Amino acid sequence: MHKKYEITNQIRTLRFFANEMSQLTLAELTGVSRQTINAIELGKYTPSLDLAYKIAHVFQVPIDEVFQYKEVNDENTRK
Repeated sequence: MHKKYEITNQIRTLRFFANEMSQLTLAELTGVSRQTINAIELGKYTPSLDLAYKIAHVFQVPIDEVFQYKEVNDENTRK
């Protein structure tokens, strides 16, 4: 049986606890568009390793507090 994984993230939560930082502010601090940040938050786009580290750096947390690589059941797999 082949295991399936997905990358989830805590960006929205981290933004909330960072004085409700906007997507635009995070985008400007990391050098990407607001639309890119939105797509990452929604799980529609997986960031490059470089961008993932930049996001973690903005929040001053380890990368694994921002992104998680989780096993998912077949019925929970995004289509």
